[in-house]
Amino acid sequence: MNFYDGFEDLMNDFKELISKVDDVTEVLEEGAKEFVSDLLKLPKPMSKIRISGYTHLVDSFTYKTNNNEVEVGWGKYYGRIVEKGTILTRSNPHLEPNFERNKEKYYKNMINKIF
Repeated sequence: MNFYDGFEDLMNDFKELISKVDDVTEVLEEGAKEFVSDLLKLPKPMSKIRISGYTHLVDSFTYKTNNNEVEVGWGKYYGRIVEKGTILTRSNPHLEPNFERNKEKYYKNMINKIF
């Protein structure tokens, strides 16, 4: 743990960190890649859909970058409905609990990308 004598020492450390990061999205992508990798390993509940070309919700996890932001989510429109539920259906959270369980691992990957 670093202890600082004053704000100037802290600012110098921040300047050093900032100089090491050219593009913040590259750092965020590092965590997103690992998160999506873990999500793709989730068990797939049996689906009643049997048509060819069907992609299971779990197989549709992906991330995208947009204006210095990285978003992780589903490739299916109903992913949020499954995660949060509706008035008629109960929630079946899988994205948020997985992130909460493994967030320290994702943070470490992003920090390692900086150093």
